[in-house]
Amino acid sequence: MEPRGTGGGVSQLSKVYTRASTGLDAPIVTIEVHISGGLPSFSIVGLPEGAVKESKDRVRSALINSGFKMPKGRITVSLAPANLPKRGGRYDLPIAIGVLLASGQIKSSVDSDQFEFYGELGLDGLIHAADSLLPAVIEAHKQKHNLIIPYDNYEHCALVKGAKLFPATHLLKVCEFLTGVGELDCPGLPIGPKIEYRNDFSQVKGQYQAKRALEIAASGGHNLLLRGTPGSGKTMLAERLPSIMPPLSIEKALQRAAIFSVAGQSIEPSQFYIRPFRSPHHSASAVALVGGGSNPKPGEISLAHEGVLFLDELPEFPRHALETLRQPLESGEVHVSRAQQQVTFPADFQLIAAMNPCPCGYYGDGTSKCHCTEDQINKYRTKISGPLLDRIDMILEVPPLPTEALLAQQDQLIENSETIRARVLDCYNRQLERQGKLNDQLNTDELERLVILSDKNKQLLEGVIDQLHLSARAYHRILKVARTIADLDQAEQVTQQHLIEAISYRRHNG
Repeated sequence: MEPRGTGGGVSQLSKVYTRASTGLDAPIVTIEVHISGGLPSFSIVGLPEGAVKESKDRVRSALINSGFKMPKGRITVSLAPANLPKRGGRYDLPIAIGVLLASGQIKSSVDSDQFEFYGELGLDGLIHAADSLLPAVIEAHKQKHNLIIPYDNYEHCALVKGAKLFPATHLLKVCEFLTGVGELDCPGLPIGPKIEYRNDFSQVKGQYQAKRALEIAASGGHNLLLRGTPGSGKTMLAERLPSIMPPLSIEKALQRAAIFSVAGQSIEPSQFYIRPFRSPHHSASAVALVGGGSNPKPGEISLAHEGVLFLDELPEFPRHALETLRQPLESGEVHVSRAQQQVTFPADFQLIAAMNPCPCGYYGDGTSKCHCTEDQINKYRTKISGPLLDRIDMILEVPPLPTEALLAQQDQLIENSETIRARVLDCYNRQLERQGKLNDQLNTDELERLVILSDKNKQLLEGVIDQLHLSARAYHRILKVARTIADLDQAEQVTQQHLIEAISYRRHNG
């Protein structure tokens, strides 16, 4: 950032630092400004896209309206590295500071190499908010750099505890700070977000088996498919799953906030530590689910990272879109490749899906409402491919609620989410202490070491595999669910009782 002379004693070259936005990465960008003789011109090089190319017009007006002079001569702005695409208006402020330093209109009194600049400039010199800043703040904090950011971005960026932030509202304020004439007023740190759950399991009448299945799914990170008639409570149950899941750690909460920042979305403070719950419409495309675009943005599976992706009306989703979930379900990340860049987004989500038993929705409800033929039912169910169904650990039938249960007064003995969450958290910690990860993430060797089957249990599983025609993946998923059930019971070994309950969640595979 410090200007250098050119032999004639006039400052003609300056360097300013900022960061680009490439997925969740924020590589450092060095902005060099050189002013030389010749006809007046202003050029920006280094793979700038449209918004960055327009920066020269915003910078020119902002400088003039802030009382500075636009230097005469040829102004060249280089954004290095040159092979990294530059997007957005975040480069306005560092370019303007670079021009002022190179022309000698300001002289910095601070350690220039320790500062990074971000912000879009208005024509009057006001500094407007920039998008996708949180990954840059996280990376700059690791490098122990100071950041001058737009004032409107401060509350969001202050989520990174200990980051050295200097929020500014106007170009003049930044110049006064750099020259030692003024200070950038830093507002008080926002009060730590308070966790606020908006849904609770005490609001659900009946459906005790479904609640048990969700508790198992939350404890071990298992995928779950709820199948039942319309109005049986599938969506209501799924929406309450985050309320029994362990809160996010500060590192995971920051990673989630960074994903939302890149996607141009924000998180309410009360939801900062709560697991995300994403429920895209069944018309969502493959790109909407996994992410993409010319400037790759995270999709729904990344926005659901460390939380729940709920797919209601599962068979109504385009088959191609559903098939794109297969690889992220196994790897926990998604790779988006485009002509100019390749981006990796985390996508370690828990899939909860819901569907009707038939096209009309009323097959097996005990009434004569359903008139679907057997072929129609089979065609409806086979919209979900075998490989995707194979990656779902548990399949549960959700029966309609009996009338007397629906009209009954709320039972005070019904467990609330806090009570269930305490059991889930105990099971969660038990897994982390034993193997450092959830049961759903166990590989084959770890599973064989942790689930030792007796000869009787082996015979039981052998019969189930033959009867249900289960694949090796489905077999291992039964063992993972059984291990989680044993952990909920605080049992060291998986017993036949645990195994039978785990098998019961696969018998509806047809």
